[in-house]
Amino acid sequence: MSATARGVATRALPRGAGRHRAGRRGRCLVAVVEPAPPDVLVPAAPVTGMHGPGDVRFFDRFASVYDRLMPPADADALEAGLRRSRRSVERVLDVGGGTGRATRALDVPERVVVDASGGMLRRARKRGLDCVRADAGRLPFVDDAVDAVTVVDALHHLPNPRAAVGEAARVLAPGGVLVIREFDPSTLRGRALVASEKLVGFDSAFATPAELVRFLERAGFRARIVETGFGYTVAGVVEAAGADEGRSRDD
Repeated sequence: MSATARGVATRALPRGAGRHRAGRRGRCLVAVVEPAPPDVLVPAAPVTGMHGPGDVRFFDRFASVYDRLMPPADADALEAGLRRSRRSVERVLDVGGGTGRATRALDVPERVVVDASGGMLRRARKRGLDCVRADAGRLPFVDDAVDAVTVVDALHHLPNPRAAVGEAARVLAPGGVLVIREFDPSTLRGRALVASEKLVGFDSAFATPAELVRFLERAGFRARIVETGFGYTVAGVVEAAGADEGRSRDD
């Protein structure tokens, strides 16, 4: 399905622009892109702008201590999501990847961290990761560029999740998978998290697993819940044009 068919306006970029290339460890490929207009993932939340779009100013400020405060990414959960792919996963974009906390958990040949926070990306670069500074709603990659896109603990911060999901669909090759790790606001811990993020002025908008599945399906993905709980995983596959009942590696 084309970017236009998904209702996402994107610029055509030269092939290879902002692309990860094997062997260029630690290189930071900076992409200058225009910010996408605000949008809100259900359930709706007001945009206060205290920390800027995507709460970027907050993450710039606390980038140096972020990895000390956050637990490691759940590698098993990410792998379970990646197994939904209908193609071999060799190239992955970690969108909203910050310091590369989730990227480091991915056992794939090529991985790129994409984030709007320069402070967070500097930490990722120090860890030897390739990175691109860009808006999740305007990814500087050609169509069908990667096998998987991950968004870990970040979708609720994005100012335009609809554009971000549409861009993920555009850059994914047919059969590729979008893996999202999020927090369920209907759980006890989830309700506490929602309240705490409001207190610090985040523009967070959380969704339950079922809401996120419906959101991805409206964007053209074949989506399913992979894991439930306070931290949950949803995976959505981009189908090839005219595909019927393709099968994932787990089917």
